Amino acid sequence: MILRRCFATLAFALLMVAAPVSGVAEPIQSFDAFVRDFAAKARQAGVRAETYDSVMRGVSPVANIPGLVTNQPEFATPMWEYIDRRVSEGRVARGQRAVVNNAELFERVGRQTGVDPYILAAIWGMESDYGAVLGNTALINPVIPSLATLVHHRRGRLEADEQELIAALLLIQDQGWTRETLVGSWAGAIGHTQVIVSGLIAHGTDGDGDGVVNPHTSLADALMTSATFLNSLGYTSGIDWGFEVELPEGFDYAIATRNEMKRIGFFAERGVKRVKGRQFSDLEQPVFLYVPAGRNGPKFLMTPNYLVLKGYNFSDSYALSVAHLTDRLKGSGPFVASWPKATAFPNRQQRIDIQTWLKALGFYNGEIDGRLGPISAEAYQKFQSANGMIADGFITLDAHEKLRAAVGR
Repeated sequence: MILRRCFATLAFALLMVAAPVSGVAEPIQSFDAFVRDFAAKARQAGVRAETYDSVMRGVSPVANIPGLVTNQPEFATPMWEYIDRRVSEGRVARGQRAVVNNAELFERVGRQTGVDPYILAAIWGMESDYGAVLGNTALINPVIPSLATLVHHRRGRLEADEQELIAALLLIQDQGWTRETLVGSWAGAIGHTQVIVSGLIAHGTDGDGDGVVNPHTSLADALMTSATFLNSLGYTSGIDWGFEVELPEGFDYAIATRNEMKRIGFFAERGVKRVKGRQFSDLEQPVFLYVPAGRNGPKFLMTPNYLVLKGYNFSDSYALSVAHLTDRLKGSGPFVASWPKATAFPNRQQRIDIQTWLKALGFYNGEIDGRLGPISAEAYQKFQSANGMIADGFITLDAHEKLRAAVGR
């Protein structure tokens, strides 16, 4: 049930980044046949035959996982609904108490790693409600059956899921965990800050000095491990995640792209200001303009540290929620601008239509999967710009009608 610092038998690189998925495909074989055939791949990665046989014997698929994959809230609900639910007044209050109750630990982890302790507290709150869910067997269960189910169903990140399952088998083989004690979420994330197994292997750090790393039983281990991972992604100490801003009338939204950082001064010279009369402290700081809900919603200048949060979880809804909860735990209030909550959005088939038509028009070269992320938004922004619209990249139901007309449907 523990992870030690050395993993000599791990012969492949494992990534902690949680990438978006494109849904669940139909399995190509029965679950029993999958378990039998996957043994060869596990053995090639260093899992001994006796380990595989003992751990995988009797494993059954988890029935509700396919539905959970296709309905992940960070990809399936409007950003403001996701943020409102996860950065609630109750969660802010619980988090502020949790930080005070663990002040010495947070101060030490921040000092040793350079990571803002409030970011770590926000991740803790987002991932496990400050540890409250870790004893909930409706949410936390052995990860071997969950990971095996994900691999069997061949969702849109099959190779990564296979590596996670192999990593879990190696943990059990080499580090004293068992199938019963290696517990986590349905996606295989473990502990207070929900570290995936490969992240635990790559970045697991002993935070309490007992010589082992267990982010499920030790908050110190979880915080140190997550801080180590954030640093590996390029976290810059002392730099904020970003700033809520106001844009002047007639602003050119076409420069709202994360593909190229520009100095804050570039935006300030074009009339961009912080909300509430606050001042930018460093006009040379590289940022990008992020307009997640179009011209009628909140707008942000984002530093590279925001992209680091997306390395922890690819979803912008997740990353902005962590960023906002960080500020709320420090005592700041809600966002100043209102979200356009009356917006009508396309359904899944209409989202697929939008990507299909954007591709047909030469603006989109991503996967047609119905998930409207940054690549789809940038493609729609190019379409808007080419057609004399305000190029804010915000894809609504109206976008479906405009694109339908453009392709002559």
